[in-house]
Amino acid sequence: MASPDDYEDRNRALWTQTNEEYTDAQADRVWLRDEITWGMFGMPEHEVGILGDVDGLDVIDLGCGTGYFSAWLARRGARPVGVDVTPAQLATARRLQEETGISFPLVEASGEDVPLPDASFDLAFSEYGASIWCDPYRWIPEAHRLLRPGGRLVFLCNSPLVMLCAVEEEEATVEQLLRPQRGMHRMAWPDGGVEFHLGHGNMFRLLRESGFEVESLIELYAPDDAETHEYYSWVSAEWARQWPAEEIWAARKRA
Repeated sequence: MASPDDYEDRNRALWTQTNEEYTDAQADRVWLRDEITWGMFGMPEHEVGILGDVDGLDVIDLGCGTGYFSAWLARRGARPVGVDVTPAQLATARRLQEETGISFPLVEASGEDVPLPDASFDLAFSEYGASIWCDPYRWIPEAHRLLRPGGRLVFLCNSPLVMLCAVEEEEATVEQLLRPQRGMHRMAWPDGGVEFHLGHGNMFRLLRESGFEVESLIELYAPDDAETHEYYSWVSAEWARQWPAEEIWAARKRA
């Protein structure tokens, strides 16, 4: 039986397999998008309005995967650095850098322990990277360390509600609570992956205790014309039109 603390190895193995079976083939298309979009239903940034002007900002992308969000930010004048623990994902990012000419540093490391200096960035960012695959009690303080005073932390993750309604064996989401919110933290799934999710109260408390002021919490619903994602089909568009499947947090490091 796997130990509770081996999640980095388990997640690296999962994303190595996912990169081979799906992500690498999709990365070209995603890198070339003009619009920044959020989540499985592709909510456009011009509607969400959480990032603001990133031109000239030093950005750390914690759990960058194949680097597409960093590429989007680079197109808008940011200076991103991508950090990820999975070599296969970073190899795809390097391939796309060569093919597109969009270049930024890539660092193989966990979002919980980044080998970069304190106070080096204006924006710490995670879109389904460290935000769910790293322990928030480790990666959020690490993001705080990496940010300059007044810097922002923005991250996308699943909503607590969708995680409470997710069916493990069937890879589906139902209209029924299947697990308690109390004690919500580490979730190990049958596919081998280990995720981390907190309820709103605990997340708000963690951000405050880590030195952040919470600016915004945006709950994302599927648009009326959205269709269920071909890969992330465990959340149907019908379900996500009624309840938020995803959410974006924004917080600022206290000066």
